[in-house]
Amino acid sequence: MKIHFIGIGGIGSSALAKYYLKNGYKVSGSDLSSSEITKALKKSGAKIFLGHRVKNISENTDLVLITPAVDKNNIELKEAKKRKIKIQTWEENLGELTKKYFTIAVSGAHGKSTTTALISVILMKAGFDPTVIIGTKLKEFGDSNCRVGKSQYLVIESDEYKSSFLSYWPKIIVLTNLEYEHPDYFKSFKNYLNIFKEYVGHLGEEGILVINNDDRNIKKLIHSIKLKKFSIFNFQFSKSKDIKKIKKILQIPGEHNVSNASAALTVARLLKISDKISFKALSEYKGAWRRFETKQSIINNKQITIVSDYAHHPTQVRTTIAGAKEKYPKSKIWAVYQPHQYLRTYYLFKDYVKVFDGADEIVLPEIYAVAGREKKEIMEKLSSANLKTAIEKRFKKIGKKAKVHFLKNYTEVPGFLKNKIGNNDVILIMGAGDIYKLIPKFRQKKLAF
Repeated sequence: MKIHFIGIGGIGSSALAKYYLKNGYKVSGSDLSSSEITKALKKSGAKIFLGHRVKNISENTDLVLITPAVDKNNIELKEAKKRKIKIQTWEENLGELTKKYFTIAVSGAHGKSTTTALISVILMKAGFDPTVIIGTKLKEFGDSNCRVGKSQYLVIESDEYKSSFLSYWPKIIVLTNLEYEHPDYFKSFKNYLNIFKEYVGHLGEEGILVINNDDRNIKKLIHSIKLKKFSIFNFQFSKSKDIKKIKKILQIPGEHNVSNASAALTVARLLKISDKISFKALSEYKGAWRRFETKQSIINNKQITIVSDYAHHPTQVRTTIAGAKEKYPKSKIWAVYQPHQYLRTYYLFKDYVKVFDGADEIVLPEIYAVAGREKKEIMEKLSSANLKTAIEKRFKKIGKKAKVHFLKNYTEVPGFLKNKIGNNDVILIMGAGDIYKLIPKFRQKKLAF
């Protein structure tokens, strides 16, 4: 069978592409530009095309999978329709797989990738040999976002954007937390909660919902479900007797990660995995790609720590800064944050202004525009410069002396930092846009900008 992906470079679609490659399918795909992901797929045997063209879809193509970002006028999509080739979103296709496996799906506003990873490494340590589809790269998977196992277990990161998780039919759903997100799609928080309510309804009579009972929005969601066919298990983060032990052994910093680990431990116990195995797996986990990923480097003969993190929602930015302060209490913390999406920044602007209090110095490159998800009128009146001004006003009000800097382009960051950082400083590089491209510059032992 031959499968063609339109938008194969996405973190989700690429994981599914790897799944099919490892299961012996012929895979091709197109994307607008080359990336680490497309290069890895090519190395794994996929035929990769840069740019969208009719000829990218070969004569023997059986199935075309698309990302939600693919425009209805995409030339490859129109060609597939013309030739009456079966077309699905990659989420719909993954949804079919969730029915074939015993699927554990991790959902919520924050912590999905880390919790999915922690559950996966526990299952691997316990000999469950799971298949995993995740929205980041794990060292345990050979720096891949997909692992293909031989057992009945499938662990997935289940994302709510465009209600994509309504395609999934898991046996266990883990809800980490609920907070308003994706305002370009969900018009209100009520709408956001209603979609989660529908999703949780996919659990059958033998289904299990694992929830963070400390989260007031999850409580609100549970109370709104009148007929609960499934079982509910609380991992009650703040009251758990296991918290002290988790804090002691966990290598990834932050209270939020202790909560994620607590959720993973609860799932392990439901699967009858011994605590001895679970705690060992948790203690050995060192983190995922762009989830508080740390590198040591030297700039101008000064030892520094670079932390790369995918944080892009206000809560994620706050917790990442807090995690850095916890792990490096004596270091100066530089928060370099590239806002992701003009619409998200606009709708959550007041929240963003409040999340940098824990940083010692803030650098704000211009907002990253997400193709197909912006409004021209918002882009014309909003800038990271506006956020800089608002944060400065807040700092003046609360008596904080930290400086806030605006840069027109993220590529200016290394040169800007070169003569300003001190020995043992920590640079947090945060955002879901293209700011991660700076990271290779910091991997050298001695940097020359």
